[in-house]
Amino acid sequence: MKILKELLYKVAIESVHGTTDLSINKIEFDSRKVSHDDIFVAIRGTLSDGHEFIEKAINLGATAIICEVLPSQLVAGITYVEVANSHAALAFLATNFYDNPSKNLKLVGVTGTNGKTTVASLLYQLFKNAGYKVGLLSTVKILVDDQEYKATHTTPDSLTLNYYLRAMSDVGVEFCFMEVSSHGIHQKRTEGLTFEGGIFTNLSHDHLDYHKDFSEYRNVKKAFFDGLSKNAFALTNIDDKNGSVMLQNTSARKRTYALKSHADFKAIILENQISGLLLKINGEEIWTRLIGTFNAYNLLAIYGTAVELGLESMEVLRLMSELKSVSGRFQFIVSDTKITAIVDYAHTPDALENVLKTINDIRTKNEQLITVVGCGGDRDKTKRPVMAQIATQLSDKVILTSDNPRTENPETIIEEMEKGVEAQNYKKSISITDRKQAIKTACQLATAQDIILIAGKGHETYQEINGVRHDFDDMKIVKEFLQMLQK
Repeated sequence: MKILKELLYKVAIESVHGTTDLSINKIEFDSRKVSHDDIFVAIRGTLSDGHEFIEKAINLGATAIICEVLPSQLVAGITYVEVANSHAALAFLATNFYDNPSKNLKLVGVTGTNGKTTVASLLYQLFKNAGYKVGLLSTVKILVDDQEYKATHTTPDSLTLNYYLRAMSDVGVEFCFMEVSSHGIHQKRTEGLTFEGGIFTNLSHDHLDYHKDFSEYRNVKKAFFDGLSKNAFALTNIDDKNGSVMLQNTSARKRTYALKSHADFKAIILENQISGLLLKINGEEIWTRLIGTFNAYNLLAIYGTAVELGLESMEVLRLMSELKSVSGRFQFIVSDTKITAIVDYAHTPDALENVLKTINDIRTKNEQLITVVGCGGDRDKTKRPVMAQIATQLSDKVILTSDNPRTENPETIIEEMEKGVEAQNYKKSISITDRKQAIKTACQLATAQDIILIAGKGHETYQEINGVRHDFDDMKIVKEFLQMLQK
């Protein structure tokens, strides 16, 4: 059991009603999970407001309520703590409840529109191969050294974050690499955590359904670097026009990486093939199995981070040469009929353009490039026509299809994508609502040496339709259809 007044350390308190000398069982922000002697934190969400469930939480046994607005009537024997921001309060409560576990390990956050999962996952892989105990908090999965857990969000809620960081600390994890989303920063999920460093990958059109505009989206990312301490490092992609913005107000030591600009960590692409990349990084050559210019940037971020964390540069290059690609990130197979199928998580205009340009850079142009792409429902609608425009400009054939329609009509989403198809590219595209049928059609259209790109879902093994997740794995499905065509 914990004492309430000890858990309130660093919480911005407006007022307290009742005693803080309370024994606390656990912290909850979901009223349905509250039990005897719990703290209930009333969070304002996008779909509901936790303040509406304070009475329910008390009836279930909560003895302390953390809220931004006090109820009109206070229940005798219940302690109410009015706070400036419930999200931030939850983060500090969680950190204190789990005894500040991030202080016991070297935590590095990766933020940006694209590349977060690849950079965090490959850093985990590299440090693991170097012999360290390592943790990973990513979109794909959570790893506590060798123990794997399912991930539900890019950046988990504060309680989940600190729970897993505590588990890492308890088993002696030394380094942890974590994806930091704009939602996570905006909702204060990372408040109270001690970061050894932060990495900025890039910034492009995404999440404008959540953020008011691109400027707010950028500034939320920047806030993560503003919060780093002078003992941490801030590593940024200086080729990105927003890269220098991330460093403007940080107290951390500033480091940069680039392919085009002068930087602390600089690379030149010597060869770019379907089998991998030959790079020269800070004057030293390295061959890696990763593919494409976007991965050259990811590898630079990994190199710079490893060096900043104290690994010897030549050893880092050796370890980088052994790295294997991340599930659903430019993951490819070649069928017996010589058709190449690539599955990639590209779900933003910039990511899709990067993947298509990479394929076009390494192909012979004697083959077809067939792209299967959709856009998610209940998300930023403005990127839908842009995604279709990019796909039809950079592919020989395009099949517009469903992604995760969620609660939207998939046909409506596809119609919005179709508006981005320019007249000269109209004959290149067809629309097939059923994603499985779309992948099958791509396989039927392909002949020897052709390339199929299936974009948008990557590592996901489900398709979400009207709140229900159905089994759906792009890689598994394309393998099955290609095998059928071989018979």
